[in-house]
Amino acid sequence: MSPARTPRYTVPGLGVDEGRQVIDLLTLRLHALNDLALTLKHIHWNVVGPHFIAVHEMLDPQTAAVRDMADAAAERISALGGEPQGTPGVLVKERTWDDYSVGRADAIAHLGALDLVYTGIIEDHRAAVEKAGEIDPVTEDLLIEHLRGLEQFQWFVRAHLESSSGTLSNAGADTEEAAAAAAQKRTAAKRTPAKKTALPAPAKTAAKKAPAKKTAKKTANRRTTR
Repeated sequence: MSPARTPRYTVPGLGVDEGRQVIDLLTLRLHALNDLALTLKHIHWNVVGPHFIAVHEMLDPQTAAVRDMADAAAERISALGGEPQGTPGVLVKERTWDDYSVGRADAIAHLGALDLVYTGIIEDHRAAVEKAGEIDPVTEDLLIEHLRGLEQFQWFVRAHLESSSGTLSNAGADTEEAAAAAAQKRTAAKRTPAKKTALPAPAKTAAKKAPAKKTAKKTANRRTTR
């Protein structure tokens, strides 16, 4: 990412060089949030399978919230005397990650990959919080507020991937494709019914049934007719 130019002014209490450093931090966070909002919409449009409606409807509120986060980051850049960049060309040029790599796929597969997306953005946000805290507590507070929402959204995603024992179905995957495949594979395995074991044939009776004993009076159980 190209460093921001030093602003002509910044917020009271910060020097212009400090303002530039915070703008640098926020610019990459703005790109990450804009990218995340687009990724969430991409998944919203391309999710299929038994969990379609649950995931489809879960992602719209997340998209709206992430867009609000991006707006807050952009406005903070402006308040610091910077120039927020929100065009697709600048985003692609300056980001440090690749495009989301899963297309039309099962809901659980997408969630397995999205979990990795959230992990990446949360880790980078936390690193930015640490740096911002050394310069500007207001920006630090803004990013912490973002983290509350982002970590909650990841929790929603992981709730679909977690087993009753607390294991994530995409655990150990380090790429979106691998995470998607692992999540889908383990979910499919849960859905597959266990094979029925053939019951052993009943043992043949060794002895024949003993004939019924004859009653002394043949008419004892007969209905009497007149």
